[in-house]
Amino acid sequence: MNPRIPALLSLAFLLAAPTALPARTDAPAQVAIAPTADQATTSKLVYGLLSDSRYAYRPRPADAAMSADIFRRYLESLDGSRQFFTAADIERFASWRGRMADAVRNGDPAPAFAIFVAYRERVGQRAAHARALLEQDFDFSGHERWEYDRKDVPWAADEAALDEVWRKSVMNDWLRLKLAGKAPDEIRKTLDKRYAQLGRSVTELKSEDVFSLFLNAYTSAIDPHTDYLNPRTAENFNQAMSLSLEGIGAQLQRQDDVVVIREIIPGGPASLDGTLKAGDRIVGVGQGASGPVEDVVGWRIDDVVAKIRGAKDTQVNLEYIPAENGMDGEHRFVLLTRARVQLAEQAAKSKTYAIPAKDGLPRRVIGVIELPTFYQDFEGRRRNGSDYTSATRDVANLLDQFKKQGVDGVVLDLRNNGGGSLDEAVQLTGLFVDQGPVVQVRESGGRVSVNSDRNPGVAWDGPLAVLINRASASASEIFAGAMQDYGRALIIGETTFGKGTVQNLVDLDRWPTSEGPRFGQVKLTIAQFFRIEGGSTQHKGVVPDIAYPLSVDANEFGESTYDNALPWTRIAAVPHTRYGNFAPLLPRLQALHAQRIADDLEFRWWSEDVVRYREEAAKKYLSLNEAERRTERDRQEAQRKERQAIRKEKGLDLDPLADESDDGLTAGERDVVKDAAREKAAEKRPDPLQRESAAILADAIGLLQQDRPLSAQVLPKTASAVRWAE
Repeated sequence: MNPRIPALLSLAFLLAAPTALPARTDAPAQVAIAPTADQATTSKLVYGLLSDSRYAYRPRPADAAMSADIFRRYLESLDGSRQFFTAADIERFASWRGRMADAVRNGDPAPAFAIFVAYRERVGQRAAHARALLEQDFDFSGHERWEYDRKDVPWAADEAALDEVWRKSVMNDWLRLKLAGKAPDEIRKTLDKRYAQLGRSVTELKSEDVFSLFLNAYTSAIDPHTDYLNPRTAENFNQAMSLSLEGIGAQLQRQDDVVVIREIIPGGPASLDGTLKAGDRIVGVGQGASGPVEDVVGWRIDDVVAKIRGAKDTQVNLEYIPAENGMDGEHRFVLLTRARVQLAEQAAKSKTYAIPAKDGLPRRVIGVIELPTFYQDFEGRRRNGSDYTSATRDVANLLDQFKKQGVDGVVLDLRNNGGGSLDEAVQLTGLFVDQGPVVQVRESGGRVSVNSDRNPGVAWDGPLAVLINRASASASEIFAGAMQDYGRALIIGETTFGKGTVQNLVDLDRWPTSEGPRFGQVKLTIAQFFRIEGGSTQHKGVVPDIAYPLSVDANEFGESTYDNALPWTRIAAVPHTRYGNFAPLLPRLQALHAQRIADDLEFRWWSEDVVRYREEAAKKYLSLNEAERRTERDRQEAQRKERQAIRKEKGLDLDPLADESDDGLTAGERDVVKDAAREKAAEKRPDPLQRESAAILADAIGLLQQDRPLSAQVLPKTASAVRWAE
């Protein structure tokens, strides 16, 4: 949410602007919101940072173009699918289009709040309209379509045009549930609750939410990766990076008006106590053994979480209803002592693949390390430089275990790793190369510095591959690019995201004197990084040596989809060791890869699914004809059953989700415990890409050991080369 407002007169005009739609009497009460003095200060601080080239890599002037950009982005953050505002609404807001930058600079977010009030009213009206549509029956025998990709369509001309959009949207929701076997009464009940929650979720937004949307419309106008984090968001971000928090160790989810325990985190206070379990409903929270217990039914989940979290060694008293009881069941209490909880599920993990002997190549054991993010406990490192959570430390420990197991090679899986700490990317590189440059960093003034690994020795000097996809970004690209430039690892998968910029967190509370977090933090772009060979990953990403079929196009996902991303450029290379040159090896690896996947059912099935997914996504619509949709659903179910039967026949790993089909529900509508179990089961699905990457690395090891002339051509005489070809 984002604009800026001049005067009370304009506010009054905007509040009266939306035309009335029939309202339901059970619509949620609207909470009055208004900007605060702290938000005015925050806005000025953020503007001061991002307009100053000493801080921001690419500052933008507060001109008319910037104002129009902020205005557009704010509206997109509110109504990106263009299902609530009409063209007439947008015209009413037009007087602020040229004054948005002034709103940020002057600390006057009132226009954003006024537009939000209008938006909130529109959402309430549309939710009521959708619920009213449920009273009729729908005809699914025609040839209508639900055009769900609406980000580029014109704003609806009037209310009648929006009515038509919503009619088709409700029809699609209804048809999904009907195809899932739900009866009409059950469908009405489910969708009525869903649309009521839509209206309620917007009424629950607070002043800080609106302000954050406003400021992020501004920050995203600077560049795609500059963000404002309010105090609560900043706390969550830092906890995610440190893989730890102080609390009871439970994953929570809101369902209807109640917060439900989705999962108990092993090793946390709730796990050690043993009283609470998944599915229990938390209805009250008290501080300490004797503090009053507040009723939290109907609260936002982040407000409930804030009450439950707290400093370690303090106590929290939870009032809960056991999972097996209904909402009218017995209330119980449990007193827990908060502690530091490690989020181990998000840390680096390992597994091994046994690649069978074939065509004269011996059996190989390949270790795989899955690294979901380049995490680091920044605060822990500041407090105690010798003991803190670190992705590099965790990977080093896993490599040590692999060495003890005697694995032949290692694949580092960075798929869907969106980055994290730049320092971790440099340190991780140092586990595989013996000192040297890792990445070049160019600041806004043009000064280029080189971040290097300065630690002697390596943790793993043997064969290495890196698995990447389009969602591998930032620090992942720094690491993968360095491994490619050093010739240290085979790079396998898809071309990466293409994010070549560096961000830094700035705590806004460092300037005004304050006793606690009040103003939040800014994650701002301070530099651009370049590979040691001189090229940027910006837009172009890291291109793999062995490519898998593209799961998504660059024009659909990646840095190239941002309209204000920095351009690609190049600087001078820096001297570095070349451990190997895999180019002469690649044709033979490609041939072996193609031969193997021709007989690999899981890989072939994955490729077929990618093709079909991209064909369906390209249409950007769903048929509202029941016969067509049912035919497609039946085809998918038959395909899943056929594949599972083939797996059983051939002794392959079974897919634990083979019997799952679209239930038509959203995440918050499913049984929490069953949904969590389904999520866990998904982690055990066959992963043909990971297995094939291990096989490719095994091929490379075997070829280099069998073919000494090829080995001499690919690997110069270094310690690492000896391990590849010994």
